[in-house]
Amino acid sequence: MKQMNRNKTLVVPMLIMVGMFSALGFAVGIDAFFIPFVEEAFDISTTMSYLVMTATFASFVFFSVPSGILIKKTGYKGGMVVAFVLLALSFLLISVSAMIESFPMFLGALFVNGMGRVVLNAAVNPYITVIGPQESAARRISVMGISNKVSYAAASLILAIFMDLSDVDIKDVIVPFFAIAGIMLVVGLLSYFAPLPEVEAQGESDVSHERLPEDLRTANSKDGILQFPHLVLGVIAYFFYTGAEVTALGSINHYAVVLGMPSPENYVWLTSLAMVIGYVFGIVLIPGKLSQVNALRLSAVLGAVLSIFIAILPDCISIYMLAAMGLANALILPAIWPLSLAGLGKFTKIGSGFLVMGGIGGAVIPLLYGGLVDASIPSTWAYCIIFLPSYLYILYFGTKGYLIRTK
Repeated sequence: MKQMNRNKTLVVPMLIMVGMFSALGFAVGIDAFFIPFVEEAFDISTTMSYLVMTATFASFVFFSVPSGILIKKTGYKGGMVVAFVLLALSFLLISVSAMIESFPMFLGALFVNGMGRVVLNAAVNPYITVIGPQESAARRISVMGISNKVSYAAASLILAIFMDLSDVDIKDVIVPFFAIAGIMLVVGLLSYFAPLPEVEAQGESDVSHERLPEDLRTANSKDGILQFPHLVLGVIAYFFYTGAEVTALGSINHYAVVLGMPSPENYVWLTSLAMVIGYVFGIVLIPGKLSQVNALRLSAVLGAVLSIFIAILPDCISIYMLAAMGLANALILPAIWPLSLAGLGKFTKIGSGFLVMGGIGGAVIPLLYGGLVDASIPSTWAYCIIFLPSYLYILYFGTKGYLIRTK
């Protein structure tokens, strides 16, 4: 692995990555606000309102592998620039859809938003993974996660200044999203000139070097990414993780509205705060006192336990168990990325794009939750039905799945 040996050389790239993850967190955070907003604005069902997430994350299927090919051609920084241009375009289209009051166009704008997020995920996550030692990758991703989740929650707070969940008017969307589109274009321009060194995973460019470890020589001799079982299983783990995290973060405001809680737009802060606490644990404990794979296992167990608590505890307490899901989710993604991309050699960039495909869980699982609620299943049990299997599979990946390296 081509990596920087001194910590001080990581400072500037890490700070730039903090900005990138903050922008990504904001782009994702708008979903949490939009779910209860569009239900009123367009007078649609709960299931239809969760199409907000389906439209966004559907792009993870169609654009994940192309995003890896794009990054392989343009490099990580080039991918970041393209991502911010797509995000700017999506926010512009959101404003236009509000002007003409078109829900289909609104969903189309969110699909473009998802495309931008796919490219940005496929660029920033592997960049953070390979920029330093693999065993501390989860620690670096945890640092990024703090900025990401603070921005995620801040999205609801900022949008609440312009858009009132108690007095919904679709026209309120127009001005703020024109402004956000402009900001994303500026960030994309800054990304182009940012002093980010291009990095590579070990064996990524040298496919025949005799001094490469045997596993990397074997990896570079393969024909495609489907010949890496641990990567395929990692995609499935990422599917369940994304679905669980997006449902916990994206639905808690809506759940607060259903329960008649005061200031429902602020409950996403509780989930984000729980995730930030989890990230702090990751920064402090990984890799010295806790390996990233053990962090994954503990997080999966905690998620499974909380899934049961949500179902059996009273509603007024269960919403705080839902918020605590943030603690369970925090260290799952930082572990899935390095464990799934380990030993891919020349397939690392394509593999990162393939791994992002698992993000379709953010489209499927929240929609499944909305459908269960519309089918008159109590929200608490709906959460348990979708969360418990998700965390059990993640636990499997963290105990056996990531070790399956040969086919």
